[in-house]
Amino acid sequence: MMSSAIKRFQRGLIALAVISLVGVVGYRLAGWSLLDSVYMVSMVFSTVGLGSPYELGPELKIFTTLLMIFGVAAVFYIVGGLLQMMFEGEINRAVGMRRASREIEHLHGHVIICGFGRMGEILARELQRQKNQFVILEKDLDRVAEAAALKYLLIDDNATEEDALLSAGITRAKTLVTTLPGDADNVFITLTARNLNPDIKIIARGEFPSTEKKLLQAGADRVVLPAAAGAMRMAAMITRPSAVELIEVVAGRQISEVEVDELIIPPGSPLVGMSIRESQPRARHGLLIVAIRLPGGTLEFNPGGDAVFQGSANVVVMGRADDVDRFRAEYHI
Repeated sequence: MMSSAIKRFQRGLIALAVISLVGVVGYRLAGWSLLDSVYMVSMVFSTVGLGSPYELGPELKIFTTLLMIFGVAAVFYIVGGLLQMMFEGEINRAVGMRRASREIEHLHGHVIICGFGRMGEILARELQRQKNQFVILEKDLDRVAEAAALKYLLIDDNATEEDALLSAGITRAKTLVTTLPGDADNVFITLTARNLNPDIKIIARGEFPSTEKKLLQAGADRVVLPAAAGAMRMAAMITRPSAVELIEVVAGRQISEVEVDELIIPPGSPLVGMSIRESQPRARHGLLIVAIRLPGGTLEFNPGGDAVFQGSANVVVMGRADDVDRFRAEYHI
């Protein structure tokens, strides 16, 4: 969304152009040549007082006076907009936005985060840690400043606008996450994003359980209800405290070396065709194979040793970060 300073500058230019056109047309109707009409309008706006090329009758004197009043007012309005832009750092911001637009044009398979509130901030931090490319869409100036200070790639615009989603590369993005606090906005963004990119994965936030159905109907792949998820977690802390602690250790990375990662096996990987038993992930790399999802299949939890790795399969592993990196390197993942 454009700031008030830029809008003021644009409005001033439009007003000045309209007033100039009216002035030229007015003098032309009085019988003046086009060159003399343009010259007179320039003299009136500049207030240098070089004089008129023709004798001014009463009507033209009134017309010229009004033209001078409105023209000079438009000029001062434009100058005020420029000064406001300079004080607010709009010029630097515009340069930064242009640079960001060029970077976004080269992104493919990235994530679009709609909203940089509490959820958006945490999500961006985690995606950056995992070295995933992402673009933030945010219209609140304070949050835009926060994201810019963190050097995130962002667009200062309203995520509910179709043009904003297109600017973020919606047609080339892999995933869109909408984290806005308003359910209506999230439904609208989901619907718009699904129309712009039928293949994109959409994860949407919902405040009320009744919104989940609407988000799914609008095209969301997954819906997150923070209030419901928080309540379920609190209940689990009471009924299954040890299990919750284990989940928090991994998901919250309270032990920094341990993580749960999802690996996509490339078709040309040496791992393709091997069984879990043959690859010995536990003995050789210290990893647990938590689940496998074969292409087009369901998620198989805790697969047995005879399960065979296939190309393009998703494998969920649990272990230390450096062990996961060694597993990736050995099998070209």
